Amino acid sequence: MKIVLLGPPGAGKGTQAQRLVDKHGIVQLSTGDMLRAAVAAETPIGLKAKAVMDSGALVSDEIVVGIVSDRIEEPDCAKGFILDGFPRTVAQAEALDKLLDEKGTSLDAVIEFVVDENILVTRMENRVKETLAAGGQVRKDDNPESFKTRLEAYRSQTAPLSKFYAASGRLKTVDGMQSIDQVAAALDGILAEVVAA
Repeated sequence: MKIVLLGPPGAGKGTQAQRLVDKHGIVQLSTGDMLRAAVAAETPIGLKAKAVMDSGALVSDEIVVGIVSDRIEEPDCAKGFILDGFPRTVAQAEALDKLLDEKGTSLDAVIEFVVDENILVTRMENRVKETLAAGGQVRKDDNPESFKTRLEAYRSQTAPLSKFYAASGRLKTVDGMQSIDQVAAALDGILAEVVAA
């Protein structure tokens, strides 16, 4: 099962991806996590990405596509994977289709979380408070200024993916403003249809 989750930052993609990982035994591939791991390991690609990520901007397609291509070849991706945070642009979506085609496979589902962006800012602020209260570390880009930059980048670069995937009949949508359990149930319904098809 190869799935892409779309939606602006803070829409709940990560929460739902983790639930799908537990339920289906597939791997969540968050480009953000992969890039942060590369930054922490101070790999050449990680150092290149660090300055870009700290500013809240998006890293280059070349870096991201390379990371994704290598990662989906790893044994833990044999049963499938969830891409969270990739593709971010139509060019990346085209590169992903080409990449998967070359590997003899394709996406099973593209699911967009439809949300109210104004409420997302409040969600982000609450997530920061909860993380700090739990003694966790807050991401450098989890602050109102960076978050708004990320939302603007999403609007201009990633939102067009809805039309791209809808044009090929692959886009499904979920109301991301529902409770976590309601979103989970909607996702399960979509994936049951995909498996049955």
